[in-house]
Amino acid sequence: MAKRKIRIGDKSLDAIDYKDGVFLRRFLNSQAKIYPPKRYNVDAYSQRQISRAIKRARHMALLPYTVN
Repeated sequence: MAKRKIRIGDKSLDAIDYKDGVFLRRFLNSQAKIYPPKRYNVDAYSQRQISRAIKRARHMALLPYTVN
């Protein structure tokens, strides 16, 4: 079975890397909360991949859990 492409708006990616903090910060608001999928026109599969990558990056201290 072929892997699905991750669609973000009109762009298509092969995978989301949890180490790419600059890219993942786009999906966080000023309080470091994850935006809902409607904001960037993301389907459910892609939103799960984004959320998983953000949570991994937070665990590895690449992204903040909260803002001071």
